[in-house]
Order: sequence, then structure tokens, then C-alpha cells
Amino acid sequence: MASGGRAPRGTPCARRALPEMLGKILTWLGVQTSRPTAFLLAGAYAVVWFGLRPQDVGFHEVATMATWMMTLFIQRAEHRDTQAMHAKIDELIRSQQGARNGLTHIDQREPEEIEAERGTA
Repeated sequence: MASGGRAPRGTPCARRALPEMLGKILTWLGVQTSRPTAFLLAGAYAVVWFGLRPQDVGFHEVATMATWMMTLFIQRAEHRDTQAMHAKIDELIRSQQGARNGLTHIDQREPEEIEAERGTA
């Protein structure tokens, strides 16, 4: 490791750090887009856009905003369904004798870590 606790460029550790950081950011962003705040931000953006530039609002712009909102609706529904499924599976794991309780929190890991865990199970 180089001074400052960082790996020199080109080392395997440095090459893995960027994808890991990007993966964490994308996971965080995916969770945040399922929150009601995302709907408020998209709605506020649309109001400001349509309020400031009403002459520029046409079919294309309305279709774009509708697409964004539908994407947020789908993300919200998928997040809710995933969380419900995790809660049910966690309860089954906890109630099953001999099950590995460590798996109840596997959903907090990155997707690559979960894939690796599934490969070793």
C-alpha cells in the first residue's frame, strides 16, 4: 500500500476499489429512488420545468416526465415486494432449526457478495 492507506494505481486492490465503490453507490441510489422523496423531487422538477418554460412543454416533454414517474412507481413496487419477501424468508430461517442465521442479513451485502455466498452454499 502506498502512503495514505491507498493502493498504488494498477494494483489489483486499486482496480477492485472503484467497482466496489460504484456498486455501493448504485445500490444506495436504487434504494433512494424507491422512497417517497424521489416522487416529490420528480414532481417538483416537473412543476418548475413546466412553470418556467411552458412554451417548451410538448408531447415529448410530457412523455418524458410520465416515463420518469412510471419508473419510480415500478422501482417502489419492486422494493416493497423485495422487502416483504426478505421479511418472510428471514422469519422462516429464524424458525428453522439448523438453518444458518447469518443469512438473515445477507440482503445488506452487495450483489456480488450474495452471488459468491450462493455459490458456496
